Amino acid sequence: MLHPVWRLQQCPSVCADAQNIQVSTITTTTSQFSSANIFSVQISDQTITPLNNTKHFMVSAFMDQRVKGFDIRIISIFRRDSIQPLHCLFCCVDHLSDTTPATVLVHSDHFDFPYGTTDVMCQIPHNCSATHVTLVPDTVRPTNPTWLPLRNKKTHEKNKRFEFNFTVCISTLFGGYNNVLQFAQTLEIYRLLGVGRVVVYNNSGGPELSRLLHSYSQEGLVELVQWPIHNYLNPSHGWHASEFTGDLQYYGQVTTLNECIYRSMERSRYVLLNDIDEIIMPYQHDNLTSLMDTLQPQHPNTGVFIIQAVIYSKKTTEESNKGYVDAWRHVPGFNILQRIYWEDRNKDQYHPHKMLVQPSFVEQTSIHQVVKAFGENYKIPEKMCHIIHSVTNHPIERPLEELHLDKRLWDFKDRVIPRVTEMLRRAGLLSSEEEADG
Repeated sequence: MLHPVWRLQQCPSVCADAQNIQVSTITTTTSQFSSANIFSVQISDQTITPLNNTKHFMVSAFMDQRVKGFDIRIISIFRRDSIQPLHCLFCCVDHLSDTTPATVLVHSDHFDFPYGTTDVMCQIPHNCSATHVTLVPDTVRPTNPTWLPLRNKKTHEKNKRFEFNFTVCISTLFGGYNNVLQFAQTLEIYRLLGVGRVVVYNNSGGPELSRLLHSYSQEGLVELVQWPIHNYLNPSHGWHASEFTGDLQYYGQVTTLNECIYRSMERSRYVLLNDIDEIIMPYQHDNLTSLMDTLQPQHPNTGVFIIQAVIYSKKTTEESNKGYVDAWRHVPGFNILQRIYWEDRNKDQYHPHKMLVQPSFVEQTSIHQVVKAFGENYKIPEKMCHIIHSVTNHPIERPLEELHLDKRLWDFKDRVIPRVTEMLRRAGLLSSEEEADG
């Protein structure tokens, strides 16, 4: 059943162009809301927006007509034991819409925390060219709602040209993460592999890393999304509620990965879902473009390419020290060019994967698997491509005779070293003496 019809005599530019504008030209069609009201139009410019009169939070709203019967998807964070009926209310080009009933889909991978990533699906009413949307609890009058802009409005291009071939989604940085050197090296190697954009969800990076991120944002490689989840919830530092306290898994890692996929859907042909200490590395191709130019025609209905992670030891030897760069000696973090030995996996243990996806094939993702997709999966052979995982802390350091030499990163060394040095210099992270050494 539809809620009362809200009409604005002058609505379009209010939602499109203004924030916190008072509009007093609203009337309603029922006696319940019969008097004229001051209606405050507030457009959220935050990445996390509390939903009034609930325990829930909205993140982003996207056009998504891939599921029959729905037009939009609002990526959200919901308290799983407090879900109530909701409706979508739209700001159309020339009026406020009827409300339409919302379907609430809590993602299956919530790891038993009280809050979980949630999709709210709605249909746009007929004769509404929607620009913004908000959610309205079933029993609550929609007074002073906060609106989310509606993204990914379709262009209906037959041969769409993407702005980027590859985007990397780095899920939440938290806990004062400050591994500056590894971060810079990873970005520059990804740049050489064909990545044009790296989306970083930043909760609390360290001071030096914040300066580096600012430099990369100014340059255009990094799209920095502030993620102040700690202002609203008690985020967990771990992956499962049985082992870690908190409201939400890993500072909302599942939420940010899904948000990044939808944020990238109209802009990037492929999206890489991995952590900052991981590099998805092709071994039989020079770059990611040539890798996917080979694989995609062989697997035309595949939208999710699964990639095995391989742990690289921090074991140092005379050989690994050939990757040492003296100019970086005072930069926080470690040098991944010295991580040249990988470990065999214990076949009796689960070893997680990460993914390279076509975003238009993905409906919902978790950390190590896509949980709802519109196409097929394909696991790339490890010899063709695997993840170089340079972990910060590893509980077991194996003896050298149990490790395997792999200097694939050195194929990029001559180009990476000057580029990393330059970005560290721009961020003010090298002394004049170290700049001279570089």
